[in-house]
Amino acid sequence: MKTLTKSVSALLVALTLLLSAGCASTNKHEGTGEYIDDSVITTKVKAQLFDEPNLRSGQINVETFKGIVQLSGFVGTRSDIDKAVSIARSVKGVESVKNDMRLK
Repeated sequence: MKTLTKSVSALLVALTLLLSAGCASTNKHEGTGEYIDDSVITTKVKAQLFDEPNLRSGQINVETFKGIVQLSGFVGTRSDIDKAVSIARSVKGVESVKNDMRLK
């Protein structure tokens, strides 16, 4: 009976370790905590872009991966691009900003 209990305990520990490793991040995939952090950053950047009266924020897409914010879409002027990048950089948690926006 003791052997069975030890075997079951060892199996549960092994399964727990495997499941924990499945939530860890890799170079191309982020862990659960990082995903939530990135979602918060994306939401904050979008909110700040929306609050800027001179930007058409509906035309700017925001994606975040491991703290790197990618801005894409179409804007009317170069100053709109610069303003959007500046806003994104000002958000707490942003490591860097990748600018893929284009002029109309």
